[in-house]
Amino acid sequence: MSPILDGKKLAQAFKENLKKDIEALKPIVPRLDAIVVGDDPASHIYVQSKKKACVALGMKSHIHTLPHNTKSEDLLKLIQSLNHNKEVHGILLQLPLPQALDKSLFLNALSPLKDVDCFHPINMGLLLEGKHFFIPCTPLGILKLLQSTQESLEGKHAVVLGRSTLVGKPISLLLQEANCTVTMCHSKTKNIFEFTKQADIVVAAIGKPHFIKGEHIKKGAIVIDVGINHTKNLEIVGDVDFESASKKASWITPVPGGVGPMTIAMLLHNTVRAAMLQKENKQ
Repeated sequence: MSPILDGKKLAQAFKENLKKDIEALKPIVPRLDAIVVGDDPASHIYVQSKKKACVALGMKSHIHTLPHNTKSEDLLKLIQSLNHNKEVHGILLQLPLPQALDKSLFLNALSPLKDVDCFHPINMGLLLEGKHFFIPCTPLGILKLLQSTQESLEGKHAVVLGRSTLVGKPISLLLQEANCTVTMCHSKTKNIFEFTKQADIVVAAIGKPHFIKGEHIKKGAIVIDVGINHTKNLEIVGDVDFESASKKASWITPVPGGVGPMTIAMLLHNTVRAAMLQKENKQ
């Protein structure tokens, strides 16, 4: 069995360090506001867990719940009001939105200095240039997990499965910044396992349960499983078959308890950073 990259333990350590930054910001108290549109149970659970994490650190958090039939102009008004509210430092628009609402319209309306999920085009562009205000929460959490192994990332071949703007594309940029050689694989990639078998690092973010098995990775690879999939038995599993892959990997993240806790910790980190940036702008 390979060493497990314990996201819960690492996330707790990051939260403890954040307390010092929060204390240094006083009398400013970092505040994260989340917007949820509709009745998707998972979305409500996610934002409640994020609010709970904020409060536990001494931060503030507020959830704005809007009905499924919310009009575009009403959602835009709420976003603009939060953009101009000096007590709000981070804004999180919970996705997915109802089909009638164009998410790009509302993500573009967020203030880049309060866009702690790093969805705004300006923040994405800055990420591409390596001059970012924020780094997307899940990719940043992945990078911190990789760094926690204390293995040099320089020169390693990283294979990223999935090209989403949420995970795949940004983590490929971060790995290139860390001087990895990066291969992007996706649903149209032919002979995908030929790539994973060569990888020193495998980041699986494709939403297919147990897609990567031990036979698909080389011995000693670091395996990061971003997948969150629900089986018929309501069990949560990743994109990687943990049992077989853990016999060959040098390090591996579990699901749950790997990337997930780090994503929330990095959201808190970005919110505190947003409060710092906004304080600097006032000065």
